[in-house]
Amino acid sequence: MYRGNAVGVVVPAYDEARFVGGVIDTLPGFVDRTYVVDDRSTDGTWDVIRRHAARANERVAAPVLAAADGGASLDRRVVPIRHPVNRGRGAAVKTGYERALEDGMDVIVVMDGDGQMDPDIMPAIIDPVVDGVADYAVGDRLAARDTRRGMPPWRLFGNLLLSGLTRIASGYWHIRDPQNGYTAVSADALAELEFDRLYDQYGFLNDLLVNLNVAEKRVATVPMHARYGDEESGIRYSTFVPGLSFLLLRDFLWRLRVRYLDGGVRPVAALYALGLVSVLAGAFRLATGVASKNRASRRSLAGVLGGLGSLGGAMLLDSHENERLRVTSEPSASFERGAPSGPRPARGGGGADESDERGDSASDGVAGREITES
Repeated sequence: MYRGNAVGVVVPAYDEARFVGGVIDTLPGFVDRTYVVDDRSTDGTWDVIRRHAARANERVAAPVLAAADGGASLDRRVVPIRHPVNRGRGAAVKTGYERALEDGMDVIVVMDGDGQMDPDIMPAIIDPVVDGVADYAVGDRLAARDTRRGMPPWRLFGNLLLSGLTRIASGYWHIRDPQNGYTAVSADALAELEFDRLYDQYGFLNDLLVNLNVAEKRVATVPMHARYGDEESGIRYSTFVPGLSFLLLRDFLWRLRVRYLDGGVRPVAALYALGLVSVLAGAFRLATGVASKNRASRRSLAGVLGGLGSLGGAMLLDSHENERLRVTSEPSASFERGAPSGPRPARGGGGADESDERGDSASDGVAGREITES
């Protein structure tokens, strides 16, 4: 329990045999239940999860949380779950979310299985939700210049680009690091979302923000330091960026319809439409040579500039409309000290060890739950 709230942690993992054990072993003591979801890894991740879950559960001498209705209590601190097929990071998180809601958790945190998220700052991630000032909190690795030094350059560029696109699509104009998977959400807010709408792949985080905005939920950003080791990103940017861009465009149009068109056209939607039409029309005239004369060319250019002005005005109005959903959280003590978190746990440091490589023979008695739905 954390300040009277039952805390569940979802750990999605795919091919993280070297690190997921360390994540399980270093979870804070106030965590009531952890759902480690193996998205059908191709290495020894599942064996590592079951082994470390068994060790963690053996250390629990008594049930960690009594059921609210006086019924059966939760007697396992770590619950291993395995997808029958690879379904994507978003699907793994959704599986954990659903189990946490079923078990009556009040706040649900997500920590990836790659060890990049510092468990010591979990209270800072949770506090805005527990305090009731936010429905959802996300870590912000880009909050200060020194925190960006721990992030690989290509990843930093990608985060900045996707941050801009996600701001426009989601309406949360204060979000700097939407790709950060270190998050916390209240069970009440989560229960209002339609899980079937949420994206199953790596764009899940961006898609979730749009859905939260449509539900008019408050989102807090929590300054934190980046923590990277020698990992290689599993994201294929050649397909990820175009796919996510299309997803964000679809989400953006859906958000505009629900927030600014249902019940009548509002200024934000009108300015976006006017700006887009003006820019496209002016650009087309300039590109096709219709505006061959200087005067016509100037009119076309003026149309483009006017359209850009309309788009800018729409963004300003949208930002103003969503100001009430913006929450800026206090940084953790470690962030204020300017000391970046240590390297993530690796082999020999709480992750997979030699016994983890031996397979199922050392896993007897560990009851992992396999998800069978498609």
